[in-house]
Amino acid sequence: MDEDTIIIVSGLPRSGTSMMMSMLVAGGLEVLTDDIRTADEDNPKGYYEFEKVKELAHDKSWIEDARGKVVKIISALLKHLPAEHAYKVIFMHRNMEEILASQRQMLIRREQPADTVSDERMAEMFRKHLKDIEAWLAGQQNFDVLYVNYNEVLRGPDEHIEKINRFLGNGLDVKSMAGVVDRALYRQKK
Repeated sequence: MDEDTIIIVSGLPRSGTSMMMSMLVAGGLEVLTDDIRTADEDNPKGYYEFEKVKELAHDKSWIEDARGKVVKIISALLKHLPAEHAYKVIFMHRNMEEILASQRQMLIRREQPADTVSDERMAEMFRKHLKDIEAWLAGQQNFDVLYVNYNEVLRGPDEHIEKINRFLGNGLDVKSMAGVVDRALYRQKK
């Protein structure tokens, strides 16, 4: 893979992005992370986040450090990426009911309100956002996107890992990547 390309793992929150980051690390890729947000009950294997990503709309100074690496960026921030770079995006999808259940459980564990917006309204907003961001991605010449379904990876990771490996240039340790997929962490099933 071109060392100037930035690999991005994206999707809605709670869509399997942390699992994908863990898989890519096992596959041999270097990630851009600051380890500020550590593993917890919601993500026992870690979050693989880089705090500066949250300020992407206002601060892009860190982007150069991401070249040749993997960085996790939620889908709502993708439009803020500078156009002068090439990106390979692994975009995670997951059953919407599971995303909502996982978010609710995380909020409850953190003792935060989990019922400020109904699941129906949240699902509607998420679906609209996904339709919008996927249409936008399709029109970006500097973005190459692979859509990966979290639920399908858990059912049978090998086929998806091979697609990811091809997408990223066939240099990944696919056996180690498969070892990361942990069905025991699949707790919000629908």
